[in-house]
Amino acid sequence: MAERLKDKVAVVTGAGAVGPGWGNGKATAVLFAREGASVLAVDINAEAAEETRALIEGEGGNCRVHLADVTDGTQVKGMVEACIEAFGRIDVMHNNVGGSIPGGPVELTEDQWNDQLRYNLTSVFLTSKHVIPVMERQGGGAIVNVASLAAIRHTGHYHAAYEAAKAGLIHFTRTLGVQYAPKGIRCNTVIPGHVFTPLVELRLAKQYRGGSVEDLIAARSKGVPMGRMGDAWDVAYAALFLASDEAGYVTATEIVADGGVIAKCE
Repeated sequence: MAERLKDKVAVVTGAGAVGPGWGNGKATAVLFAREGASVLAVDINAEAAEETRALIEGEGGNCRVHLADVTDGTQVKGMVEACIEAFGRIDVMHNNVGGSIPGGPVELTEDQWNDQLRYNLTSVFLTSKHVIPVMERQGGGAIVNVASLAAIRHTGHYHAAYEAAKAGLIHFTRTLGVQYAPKGIRCNTVIPGHVFTPLVELRLAKQYRGGSVEDLIAARSKGVPMGRMGDAWDVAYAALFLASDEAGYVTATEIVADGGVIAKCE
């Protein structure tokens, strides 16, 4: 099923990866381009974004890089303006930026709490604020946000601010979907479960398994009914469906890509 995004323009935030391999945003940007979209690859890390651009262009796709901190409204406004200048429109806004720090309300500082909300939720408020008027003028568009299994189920670790922000993101997306449905703007969320990305190797393994990637993969896979962690492509294909016209009657809801974890009772 090629060209599912033919002639569309997609903005992908967090389009670089934090290390070698495929992060969710990197895989999604490449997949969108493979399916015919022109992609604005947005990241705060120039080298990571350029790597994604090189992959897309190496396959004959169309990609521009834009550096932005999506927690800064001025920079988000500039990102949207840059996409309009480069491609003339925005059909898909894919919000992939996010990350967690451990701790409950006692362990977290007030600044850490605020930073987590800004990083995981306010960033999507800002991109929505600036991209929705563009989509309204065009007569429609699709916003696809990435939440987390931790937003709807306890995963065995305590990340109170991250969990609260991602839970808020899910409902924020639902309200957007209802509010802007008459305008032809669809808003949906992908909820990934345990997914292997460079983030697992570079950060999570150090937090929970003393740096042993193998132990972390084994522990996470054990709790998945499918017996394995997912990967970035599982997230990317869910996002592709929601971004495409195939999901033309789908809005204000979520796709869960978790290998069956949520449905499993223990």
